[in-house]
Amino acid sequence: MEIQNTAWAIVPVLTVLLVSVLTKRALLGLLCGTVVGAVLLGGWGFFDQLVGLFGASMTNETVHWLVMVVVLFGILIAYFNASGAVSDFARWTERFVNSRRKSLLLTWLLTVALFIDDYLNALTVGTSMKRVTDRYGVPRTMLGAIVKLTSAPIAVIIPFSTWAVFFAALLEQDGVTVNGSGFGAYLQGLPFVFFGWFALAIGLLLALGVLPLVGPLRREQLRVDRSGDPLPEGLSEEEREFELADSSTATARPLPFNFLVPIATLIAVTIATEVDIVKGAAAAVVVAIVLFVAQRRLTIREVFESAFEGISSMTYVIVLFVLAFMVQQVNMDLHLAEWVIGVTEPVMHGALLPAIVFLVCGVYAYATGAFWDLAAVITPVVLPLAIAVGVDPVLAGTAVFSGAALGSTTCLYGDGIILASKSVGVKPLNLMLSILPYAGLAGLLSLVAYLIAGFALVG
Repeated sequence: MEIQNTAWAIVPVLTVLLVSVLTKRALLGLLCGTVVGAVLLGGWGFFDQLVGLFGASMTNETVHWLVMVVVLFGILIAYFNASGAVSDFARWTERFVNSRRKSLLLTWLLTVALFIDDYLNALTVGTSMKRVTDRYGVPRTMLGAIVKLTSAPIAVIIPFSTWAVFFAALLEQDGVTVNGSGFGAYLQGLPFVFFGWFALAIGLLLALGVLPLVGPLRREQLRVDRSGDPLPEGLSEEEREFELADSSTATARPLPFNFLVPIATLIAVTIATEVDIVKGAAAAVVVAIVLFVAQRRLTIREVFESAFEGISSMTYVIVLFVLAFMVQQVNMDLHLAEWVIGVTEPVMHGALLPAIVFLVCGVYAYATGAFWDLAAVITPVVLPLAIAVGVDPVLAGTAVFSGAALGSTTCLYGDGIILASKSVGVKPLNLMLSILPYAGLAGLLSLVAYLIAGFALVG
């Protein structure tokens, strides 16, 4: 039976989602989805196919880069915990953050301020704010939800982020330019990146307490109110100890620069090296070692012990990445993107095209964990189609980019959710379920906005 380019291509994705939700184990869901994909691709030779998928994931340059990022961040977080730097920062914020609302508003503002890359703000803000929000009984899942509702959306609507640079290059590559450049076309399309604007606003309203807590987030808040424990259930003892670790070196007068200087170094070096987060994180680790050893907050032995502890704490994340990229490879081998495009292309016409493109891209990105890959595959199909049916290609392009941002904000095994969940100390599934009602609202509003824009702008 020919599996490629048929509806069978969606079975591994459905397996991942179904098993993950039913068992509340993302790793098990990814593993089952990978095995199902290997069976579809290899039949009785599925084991060889499985080995090949593992090899493809382990040799993927993006996986190597992500592992370097999370390992360096794991080491940096371990140094912060062992030295008391995070505790000092939390105590220092008491001067101007004296309420739950202010702590969440500061979380939102920091995420916006670090717009240059969604990895950077998700990892940095979660690490810096979790001790602050813990003081006011904020569930870690709510902290993560505000960070994730803001991180990709702000990156997609600020034209000087990694997302904007990549998407502008896609527009130019496909001949869609304004004043001779894809960047000009991206600037023109910014008002129409609807998901970015709606998600950003919803994140702010959630932080301010204007939006009610619903679903898993409401249940988590009730649990925290009863128990006083901001950490979710389901964490191992080692994970709980790591998240709540504190140092006896805390001083009567908090020293916020022990946290702020390494973070400032991370941001400055990342920007100076053309958004190379690996170099930024490595520089931050070096600065942290110098600071903490010089102050005798860490001994040389503790530097190495904390580094190993930080690396070990990221093992779960690394395994998730490897399995996630195996599932992505399955999707590519089964030609899932081509099948989705083939099924939906007949209805992608006229005023409905922007809304259908957003819906297809959002659902595909959520289901597969492919965001930039999705844009690279579907943009060359959508833009000529938009021109052929009389739709502004810039508007059609923004629908693709909004869909990618929706997927990054919600996908269980996408790198954005994985990194954000690790930074705040929760499981990816808990974070995804907490985000879905709010991201779903932003997605619905975006869909309506693309319908209105399609009918208003298509002659």
